[in-house]
Amino acid sequence: MPEQKRTARGVVGGLLGFVGLSAAAGVLVTAAVTPALAVTGITANSAIGVFDDLPEYLEITPLMEKSNIYAKDGDKNVLLASFYEQNRVEVQWDEISQYLKDAAVATEDNRYYEHGGIDLTGTLRALVSNQLGEDTQGGSSITQQYVKNVRIQKCERDTDSKEELAKCYDEVAGVHYSRKLKEMRYAIGLEKEYSKDEILRGYLNISGFGGVIYGVESAANYYFGTSAKDVTLAQAATLMGIVNNPNLLRIDKPDNPDNGAENGYALTKQRRDVVLKAMLYYGKITQEQYDEAIATEIKPNITPPKGGCAAAGSNAYFCDYVTQVISENEAFGDSKAERVSLLKRGGLDIYTTLDLRLQKTEADALHSAVPSHEDGMKLGGTATTIEPGTGRILAMVQNTAYSANPDKGPGYTAVNFNTDKKYGGSSGFQPGSTWKTMVLVEWLLQGHSTNEIVNATKRDFHYQTCEGPANWAPGPKNAGDGGGMPGGMYTVQKGMTQSINTVLAAMGEQLDLCDIANTAEAMGAHSATGAELTHYPTTLIGTSEDTIAPLSMANAYATLAAGGMHCEPRAIDKIVKADGSEMKVPGKTCDQAIPENVAATAVQSLTQVMTQGTGRGGNPWTGPIFGKTGTTDAYKDTWLVTSTTEAANAVWVGNLNSTNFTPMNHKWIKGGLGSQVKFGITQTIASKTFELYGGNPFPEADKNLTRRILKDVPDVVGQSVEDATKTLKDAGFGVTVAEEQVNSTIEAGKVASTNPAGGERANSGSMITISVSNGKGTSVPDVVGESYDAAKDALADAGFTAKKAGSCEPGGDKDTVAKQDPGAGETGGEGATVTLTLYCGDNGDKGRGNDDD
Repeated sequence: MPEQKRTARGVVGGLLGFVGLSAAAGVLVTAAVTPALAVTGITANSAIGVFDDLPEYLEITPLMEKSNIYAKDGDKNVLLASFYEQNRVEVQWDEISQYLKDAAVATEDNRYYEHGGIDLTGTLRALVSNQLGEDTQGGSSITQQYVKNVRIQKCERDTDSKEELAKCYDEVAGVHYSRKLKEMRYAIGLEKEYSKDEILRGYLNISGFGGVIYGVESAANYYFGTSAKDVTLAQAATLMGIVNNPNLLRIDKPDNPDNGAENGYALTKQRRDVVLKAMLYYGKITQEQYDEAIATEIKPNITPPKGGCAAAGSNAYFCDYVTQVISENEAFGDSKAERVSLLKRGGLDIYTTLDLRLQKTEADALHSAVPSHEDGMKLGGTATTIEPGTGRILAMVQNTAYSANPDKGPGYTAVNFNTDKKYGGSSGFQPGSTWKTMVLVEWLLQGHSTNEIVNATKRDFHYQTCEGPANWAPGPKNAGDGGGMPGGMYTVQKGMTQSINTVLAAMGEQLDLCDIANTAEAMGAHSATGAELTHYPTTLIGTSEDTIAPLSMANAYATLAAGGMHCEPRAIDKIVKADGSEMKVPGKTCDQAIPENVAATAVQSLTQVMTQGTGRGGNPWTGPIFGKTGTTDAYKDTWLVTSTTEAANAVWVGNLNSTNFTPMNHKWIKGGLGSQVKFGITQTIASKTFELYGGNPFPEADKNLTRRILKDVPDVVGQSVEDATKTLKDAGFGVTVAEEQVNSTIEAGKVASTNPAGGERANSGSMITISVSNGKGTSVPDVVGESYDAAKDALADAGFTAKKAGSCEPGGDKDTVAKQDPGAGETGGEGATVTLTLYCGDNGDKGRGNDDD
């Protein structure tokens, strides 16, 4: 049958039950009645002795507080977002208005400064009321309420499931006499350890004010847009009225028919007025103050906190990256759950590396060129900047809007295209010709020169890798940024400047493809999925890697800008804990990935890309800059990665889907061709980095790595064209065969001569021209020392025509042959002319020659 209200007899029975349960607590009750005894050592020891089965002291653990992420705007720290389960900011005693303190005491525990932690009168009154079945009353002192809230918070912090939490709630907040005894015991122990002001401050900081709003500072800010220190009397009374029933009396529901804007928040006003009357009754305020406050309307100024990264606008993806770093790094806790809990409950102030001045420029530049959504394609775009030598991420933007809600539709996503999958990113993208920089660095590491000439003729190329030999025949497109370069003999520098695919293919023949992958990873370029980099020949032009994140590419180029010093990207400069102390966070992690001379030479090579080559459209022409363009298979993606000495930046624009995509060179986006938008974006960003950070000249290249390498040209005269070609190529030269055959005594069809000739020295990789014999040549006779007439006859007999030179050689016997051209033994065709230089004689004409016959 339904429970009925208890009679007086039932009340007495209940009281006796309570007394029976509390018989051992005589000393404790005495302490409650006599506060002077409650704080003495004798009484405390007696209480502990009587209540051996109750906990001795309550551990006051740090409150759950919201954590904040900040970015820099010049010298100013700007809040990006907050994270919390309980929106609380703990404040000190002098940061709380006296109105709030007086309102709490007058309403909740008017004898607070008189008792020793337990208001026995209120407790007994509540007990009688509860035993009679009337409205349940707490009857608890402020100290007891604080104890209960501390224990509730411990439940929320330490339990992992809803079932465990419900059980814990019942234990610490359920209607049990045993719970009351524990609260009383804890309250007296607490008052021995802390002053009244300290306990009241704790109470005001821990109390709930509706929803996820906790503590007077957050409540004052949320409901009235002010601080706990600056609330008015009416506002203070309103807030302390809300504490009585937070979710019923909250004033952020203007449409609530029972307690909303239309009726002036009637229920809250009624409770507020009770608080004001209590403050007047107990002498906390004057009649004049009371009259003014009671006549004041409740007018909320709801100021929502920036909860979560979605509130950070264009900074949201960087914000998300920071949260991912915290959740993944063991420096913030042993498990991921602990790290997330620390972020939402730890009251951390997280000061990041983000520079809002550059961030705004990057966001404006990207969004003006790349919309969040484009009909007919899944369009993506990013820009990210990192500081060489530190790894500090200065900016990170994306074309889409941040949202974890899949129902938002196109143009929204929580996936960060800038970063690795581990940190909330995608699986990465194909880097295209920006990857050629990794090949260049490995080329230099192996001692090669940028001025070496390689045979970039389109052909089958043959490679060595750690996985065995491999072959590759590049396709018809022979330039990584969409141009069309013919094959031939080119310097490595020319190949980089113009992004000639077959130059890289030829370089790869002299390298180990596995070493290229290792060098790339050492520089900071790695797979966004955590997989190993590939060792296929097509990696030479960046088309076999499909999982490279823009942040990774920016970091690799930052390694070059820092003289080969690779630093892991980092987003956090400093973290301050709730107690004001600084938390140890992962600091700068750097290592010398490649030698300084190699880095300097690679940088100098890549500056030519920006001044003379494919990257010049992105050059702001305001300071030294290097970089590399990139276009991927079928124009799916387009890149430009650049760096100054102070900032490395990667811009990527492309398709998010790997199949059925739209070629970027066929798509016009906001009035610009999709494959070209990277240039304007980069130019704007680079201009801003020079403005903010400046930029120094790059170190000079190592002369040993830019030298022109000379090699001896093999003598192949008399060999077949096929054999001669192989001999010359094996020696490191290119070969071309002259179209017309030449007169020679060499057998027809064999090599008559080369240019340069055998035995001479020529640039490694340079072109050697082979002339083929027609077999009709005649050997020129030696006529030096003969008289002119005798020489003329001898040449005529051999089929040649003699001709006097225009001047004579001083000395010798007059009209005797001093020189001939062609020389003796050289080959000439029938009727060919041989020029003869004669001596002038002792009394000659001092160089004047005679006329020809």
